[in-house]
Amino acid sequence: MVAAVRRGASMRAVAQRFHVHLRTVQRWVHRANGRRLDRVEWSDRSRLAHTIHRTDATVEDVVLSLRRELREISDLGEYGAVAIHREMLTRHDHRVPAVRTIGRILSRRGALDSRRRVRRPPPPRGWYLPEVAASRAELDSFDIIEGLVIKGGTEVEVLNGISLHGGLVASWPGPPVRATTIVEALVAHWRQFGLPAYAQFDNDTRFQGAHQFPDTVGRVTRLCLSLGVVPVFTPPRDIGFQGAVESYNGRWQAKVWARFHHPTRAALRQRSDRYVAAVRQRAVLRLEAAPPRRPFPDEWELDLQARPRGRLVFLRRLSEQGTAELLGHTWRVDPRWPHRLVRAEVDFDANRIRFYALRRREPGSQPLLQTVPYRFPRHGFQE
Repeated sequence: MVAAVRRGASMRAVAQRFHVHLRTVQRWVHRANGRRLDRVEWSDRSRLAHTIHRTDATVEDVVLSLRRELREISDLGEYGAVAIHREMLTRHDHRVPAVRTIGRILSRRGALDSRRRVRRPPPPRGWYLPEVAASRAELDSFDIIEGLVIKGGTEVEVLNGISLHGGLVASWPGPPVRATTIVEALVAHWRQFGLPAYAQFDNDTRFQGAHQFPDTVGRVTRLCLSLGVVPVFTPPRDIGFQGAVESYNGRWQAKVWARFHHPTRAALRQRSDRYVAAVRQRAVLRLEAAPPRRPFPDEWELDLQARPRGRLVFLRRLSEQGTAELLGHTWRVDPRWPHRLVRAEVDFDANRIRFYALRRREPGSQPLLQTVPYRFPRHGFQE
């Protein structure tokens, strides 16, 4: 190749002739550097450095000695690479390695006492509900996006939903969300796609009901119970449980709200419907593999005055005394489980509440902590 180039051929033509890259020809021509070809070293060269600059052993010993000394007598209690470098400068040592060099010395000599973070595998989706974690039941999560304003002052709120296993999304942008509009949206959604086993919400009063009165079961909760769907309310100020719908909230705002100009709520709703349809189409295989959904009952009417039936689930974190607050009451659960998560299952038919211990590290172990009697009072639903 080098001889061909020296005879006047271009490097690109030589590269094409010998079926090699242009860089290969350039490298060998540069290696020859105008010398006779029989005097050029053609063997491959090692990629290792020709000269390795290693800190002198005496300097390494000084570093280790200073580390031991600072660990025992330092008023600050600091004895890492930065502290050792600072101390060597203070003592005017004639050979002071860089901070990164000191760190490599400590690592090479086994003088680091920090422990690597143990990364455990995450729990399965819906780990706090055994049937959902085992993919035997579907869970729909719902949340509200607030604080959106169309140019001109038109306020917008969005009710979003997504199924945990199937990824079935839904969005209802419009005026400020009320409990009645949530009920209408959920009924229409579930009529079209079927009923999940669980429906999960945060503790917004539009989902749960008023907080100032005890034994309050709101409109949305009564809707779920009347359809045999178990409502689940996440712990206040605990992140992660609504992760699926919060992630969808972010995607919706980025792909719909922030991406286009929306002159009216109707225009926003049309753009949102197109996005929702596209997301559903992309997730069709995931939806087919999800747990089955029950068909919506044909002859059904919502009776808000009927006594609640079925189960209601609260995820709560116990207090320092091992108590939990739900339904406007404080329940003594277990003083040996303070500041930890529990699943409280309110059984309206059996007139009791069961509290189960929850641990993310051991999602498969959820022992029963306490069973307390509870009878829902016989009073009508207040509009």
